Amino acid sequence: GDSYMAVTGLPDPQSDHALRMARFARDCMHRVHEQFRMLEISLGPDTGELRLKIGMHSGQVTAGVLRGQKTRFQLFGDTVNTASRMESTCLKSRIQISETTARLLI
Repeated sequence: GDSYMAVTGLPDPQSDHALRMARFARDCMHRVHEQFRMLEISLGPDTGELRLKIGMHSGQVTAGVLRGQKTRFQLFGDTVNTASRMESTCLKSRIQISETTARLLI
């Protein structure tokens, strides 16, 4: 499947970045499930099997613009890798949060 990344606290750090991202993740999960239900009605029951998985982690990243056939903004570092692993090992229709991010939410 496809993966997308969202970031808070860039380029200006935000003390409440984890809370902002948790709310964004919750809202995305809710809206995507609404869309899946609508697609299931119009496209058939197999569409209802689509699921979203979200992984969250907090930490420093390195950012830059990569040039080539497509110029794109890219993020690098352990934080990106950990967030990716959180998503890939997450159960369907769930938000998996690292211990680092969980501590910031408490």
